[in-house]
Order: sequence, then structure tokens, then C-alpha cells
Amino acid sequence: MRIAIILFFVLLTSFGCQEKKRSIKGDTLYQRQQNADFKDASKSPLKPKDLKNFEGLDFFKPDSTYVVKAFLERSKDTVWFKMKTTTDRVSEERVFGVLSFELKGQTYQLNIYQGKDLITEDGFEGYLFLPFLDETNGVETYGGGRYIDAKIPKGDSLIIDFNKAYNPYCAYNEAYSCPVVPRENYLKTRVEAGVKAFKKH
Repeated sequence: MRIAIILFFVLLTSFGCQEKKRSIKGDTLYQRQQNADFKDASKSPLKPKDLKNFEGLDFFKPDSTYVVKAFLERSKDTVWFKMKTTTDRVSEERVFGVLSFELKGQTYQLNIYQGKDLITEDGFEGYLFLPFLDETNGVETYGGGRYIDAKIPKGDSLIIDFNKAYNPYCAYNEAYSCPVVPRENYLKTRVEAGVKAFKKH
């Protein structure tokens, strides 16, 4: 009888854990990881009232159309400049290069940036920053544009996965200081991929 009771509680606990895992929403591993991080109070940018009611971020459906191979033309001897942020802080960046790619039959270009502070941090030496604006901003997506993370490639090409486009943290909490997307990184098209605008409670 005692063994049966113990087994019952083991199964109950196991089922409870599975239920907890299932509660993480998302169509892809990336989406589920984002939602898990946002649910974690130690990592989440959400305000306490939004975190309390948080069930998951709203994403566009994954679409391979928005995974593109871009040609990277590296910039030589570019100077560091002060990129504006949503606060009085400035972020020292430089144009690492220009990405050229095709999306839905049209050719586009985006500047990709490198941060002066980040290259001195362990694990971020090869980090690149790709902020962009598009015609979904202020409608389905955050009005200030979105970001994509990248790493310095070995060659002259780089895969841009717009399905991994995410909002700056200031989209969730104005206490954060976020780089403002430069106007030259505006894409005159609808990028229906990645995270959508967040509805605050």
C-alpha cells in the first residue's frame, strides 16, 4: 500500500512537471525559449503586473520566406559614433558592414553594427547588432522597430532569420534604455515574421 502511494505521488509530480513544460507556448524552439525567459522573473523585462498575467509573446507564424542569405560587405576603418537610445544614454557603435539580400523578389540593404562596449565582454567579441524598421511597425509590431542578433561570419555571407526578430526591452518597460533604430535601416516592405507588438495590462 505504501509503495502504491509513493508511486502515485511520483507519477503526480511527473505529470505536474510535464504540464508545466507544456505551458510554455511557441511554435519553434526559439519562441519557446523566449517565452520561458519572459516567464522567469530573474530574466524578464516585464513589469510585475504584466509578468503576473503573462502567458506568452505573440509571434507571426514561422515562415522560411524570411530566412535569407545576405552578402556582407565589410566596412573598412569606420568610426565609432553615438547611437541614440530611448533615454539620455548613448550607445557607441560602428557600422561593421552592409548586408545585401533579396526578400520576396526585391533587393534590400541593411547596416549591421558592432558595439564598442560589447566587444570587450567575454563571449560577445563576435556579436553584431542588426536593428531594422519595416511597414508593420506601429500596426502589428512595435512602433520603434525590432532587433536581430548575429555573429561575425568567417566568410562574406550571413543568414538573416527574421523569424528571430525581437522587440527592444523598452517595448515592455520604459525603464530600459534601448538603441533607436537608424532610419537608414528602414525596409520598405512588410516583414511578417518574428515577434509582434506587446499588449500591456
